[in-house]
Amino acid sequence: MSTDFDASSFLRSLTHRPGVYRMLDAKHKVIYVGKARDLKKRVSSYFQRSQQAPKTEAMISLVQNVEVTVTNTEAEALLLEYSLIKQHKPKFNIILRDDKSYPYIYASTEHAFPRLRFHRGPRKGKGRYFGPYPSTSAVRQTLNELQKLFLIRPCNDHFFRNRSRPCLQYQIKRCTAPCVGLIDETQYAKDIEAAMQFLEGKNQSVVETFVDRMERASGEKQYELAARYRDQIAKLKEVEARQLVSRSAGKDLDIIGFASNGAMHCVTILFVRNGTVIGSRDHFPKSSGDVDKQKLLNGFVSQYYLGRDAPREIILDTEIDDAGVIEHALAKRLGHKVEIRHRVRGDRARWMQMATTNAEQGLNVKVASNATIRRQFRNLGEVLGLDEPPERLECFDVSHTSGEATVASCVVFNTAGAMKSDYRRFNLKPDSAGDDYGAMNEALKRRYRRIKKSEVPIPDVLFVDGGKGQLAEAIKVLNELELNWVNVVAVAKGRARKAGAEQLFLPGRKTPLRLQQDSPALMLIQQIRDEAHRFAITGHRQRRAKARRTSSLEKIPGLGPKKRRELLRQFGGLQGVIAAGVDDL
Repeated sequence: MSTDFDASSFLRSLTHRPGVYRMLDAKHKVIYVGKARDLKKRVSSYFQRSQQAPKTEAMISLVQNVEVTVTNTEAEALLLEYSLIKQHKPKFNIILRDDKSYPYIYASTEHAFPRLRFHRGPRKGKGRYFGPYPSTSAVRQTLNELQKLFLIRPCNDHFFRNRSRPCLQYQIKRCTAPCVGLIDETQYAKDIEAAMQFLEGKNQSVVETFVDRMERASGEKQYELAARYRDQIAKLKEVEARQLVSRSAGKDLDIIGFASNGAMHCVTILFVRNGTVIGSRDHFPKSSGDVDKQKLLNGFVSQYYLGRDAPREIILDTEIDDAGVIEHALAKRLGHKVEIRHRVRGDRARWMQMATTNAEQGLNVKVASNATIRRQFRNLGEVLGLDEPPERLECFDVSHTSGEATVASCVVFNTAGAMKSDYRRFNLKPDSAGDDYGAMNEALKRRYRRIKKSEVPIPDVLFVDGGKGQLAEAIKVLNELELNWVNVVAVAKGRARKAGAEQLFLPGRKTPLRLQQDSPALMLIQQIRDEAHRFAITGHRQRRAKARRTSSLEKIPGLGPKKRRELLRQFGGLQGVIAAGVDDL
């Protein structure tokens, strides 16, 4: 499938800040997650005209959308990337696809002088595992830091057993040489325990332990040992960089950022779970006329949270009038206290800035996206020879498996994009089974009878998935319902059945219309056609699965669930019931 993602418009709106990007396919499934020091430069590199690696080209051909989350630092982007990869398991993030392939740090605690080493694969050995880590390089870098800080041996057991004198690692002060007895087992055990506490994130505890040891060694006039602890403390403080994304362990909260250009508003929720930012989501509330920020956020918070679960803490950058009322309602419904705050410091203030930055980014992307859609609608009007650009499009598709569980879909687009609240599915009758033309005829009649009664808006253009035959069915239905002024287009994939080679069949035109692959109108047609196909096949699969789960016993009048279970248990299944005689039953 060729992408109809308008990369140029999207890239123009991107920021140069660090962050994480998620590439999505036509089913809105995340297929790749990446991090960037500079989002604009990194994401732009995927859409350059220069030749890419085959894997990258294959991935980009599937991309239908890109989402980004802006972070304060690249380190935060790395942690967020890791969380999102674990959550979505994107197919193009091969190395990090599941936990078994993630790298760990392993401490073989059975050994008198354990080492910390890289590990990948099943966790069979006795000892402690730390991770998983997002990449091999992350493990290597961590091991390197651990060796500097705690002087843990890096050598394998064979090398360790056969040493008669200290190696170079001891000379450069990166090992205490337990192989030749220059440190005893008790002291080494303290070092390995401190290293494992560091891996668990207990940095402050490790520093306090080292301070105690330094003071004790100094009091006992073991000045060389005290100096070693002093150096370790200094190094620990260097690497104890504040990692905003995973700072407040155990905390669940939502941070709400806001951005507006007057005509459009973006509310971004930054989700923090167990102290880790797991992602963000943009919302674009509609408002009539001028609405100030406080009123808009007040309405958004009440509508959003009163219909779903909420964390114990919700943070905004402005006070809202109904905060107390909303808190009370949520506490009553959820059974726990919910606090809505607007004055925050420290980590929460930094998260608030991150949410605001993401709201600004989301607004820029939405504005660019809307401009792209409007351009596509204008071009479609020109291609079809309409007096004015269309404003409402509908597309129909039919899905079945050899006539089984036939479902037709109707999807609706306007100049703001997909109107999912107007989507409809039609479960078609058995006499339409296997007959695509008959199925399309039935679906169109059911839909457009309602249009004729003014129950639903009239589309400017009707698309049907198929060729001349489906076009004829659509024209036939519209003529019968006296709606023959609706513009109709049949969309066929062409002989090669490749995206970009679509043929458009129009009433009164003998030959199909073919558009350039980069035509904005074609991109719009592909998008609405693919969405109709997705919506139809999803409904078909659901209907088919339900039919196959349903027992024929359920169709017998007066036979309830309890009696059905008794019959199946007594005769060992449906075939046994069918084979049983009247007397047995």
